[in-house]
Amino acid sequence: MDVVAGKWKSLILWELHEHGTRRFAELRRGLPGVSEKMLIQHLREMEEDGLVHREVYRQVPPKVEYSLTGQGVSLNAALAPLAAWGTERIRRIGADPVSFDDDAKAG
Repeated sequence: MDVVAGKWKSLILWELHEHGTRRFAELRRGLPGVSEKMLIQHLREMEEDGLVHREVYRQVPPKVEYSLTGQGVSLNAALAPLAAWGTERIRRIGADPVSFDDDAKAG
């Protein structure tokens, strides 16, 4: 559970799953409400855990891309039933899906 602890890790996994390799700014735009500090922290942790691959291109300006590793892909597959449960719960109770920004406003 430590590997996916944190609000943004599962969302980062899903963003990379849905859109493939992404640059930092693209990830940040795809995750409204995440701070730069939190995204950097989670990406570093996920890289250490072998879920995310960080590719640095030595050029000017520097270019860094993030993608899922095989372990990241398999973790996404393991989390898919949880996502389906959440989607069904939202449908059943008739609630609107919670946006990423709702937590930032509340907290």
